[in-house]
Amino acid sequence: MSAVHPTPRAIVEPIVALDVPDLAGARRLVEALADDCRFYKVGSQLFTAEGPAVVAWLRGVGCDVFLDLKFHDIPATMAGAARSAAALGVRLLTVHASAGVAGIRAAVEGAGDRCGVLAVTVLTSFDAAGLAAAWGRGPLDVDGEVLRLAALAAEADAHGVVCGPQEVAAVRARFGDRLAPLVPGIRLAGGDTHDQARVATPEDATRAGARYLVLGRAVTAAPSPRDVMRRVSASLAATAPRA
Repeated sequence: MSAVHPTPRAIVEPIVALDVPDLAGARRLVEALADDCRFYKVGSQLFTAEGPAVVAWLRGVGCDVFLDLKFHDIPATMAGAARSAAALGVRLLTVHASAGVAGIRAAVEGAGDRCGVLAVTVLTSFDAAGLAAAWGRGPLDVDGEVLRLAALAAEADAHGVVCGPQEVAAVRARFGDRLAPLVPGIRLAGGDTHDQARVATPEDATRAGARYLVLGRAVTAAPSPRDVMRRVSASLAATAPRA
């Protein structure tokens, strides 16, 4: 059983996505944000380009790492991949919930007690029609699919789930503090949704019960990422419910 458990929902942590092509770009962004952000997402683009070196650099400058590689394989392979990720010192790691209870549980066991495994439910680029087309059945209710997959994560003792902001309240209502929701697709009020179908502001996602928020282009494409990050952090502090 994993020892990485959800913390009270009053604590909301923003994570900035390093969706950049190389370590040089990651360095510039991390140095620009300085002490205003100490938690970063490393996804497929950056990890494919730079490998474990980017994680080692982030850990070396005192930052937490969310490794968002969405593992989906047979249980033995997922266990090995999660074990390797945990050895890098990452704090959070994603796997696909559709790998099933055995696959998620294998990743949880491989990650150990210092790396939290998050099960990805339905990608925020999907709406109901797109999900039905991709999965070859329908019509589908996105909330229902998220809860179905979240139940697999809970059974496998995952730390949490990745879901859209619109599903957070339903996840909290069903699972309480048992699963920590991580919410991508965060956009500032009036911001461009880009390729995301299910988005919300940081304040709305926090009120719904998010535990982690992933901020991408809303911060990284801003003229002053540090100013935006400071505004978001101040807003989250004012919005988060008190325990």
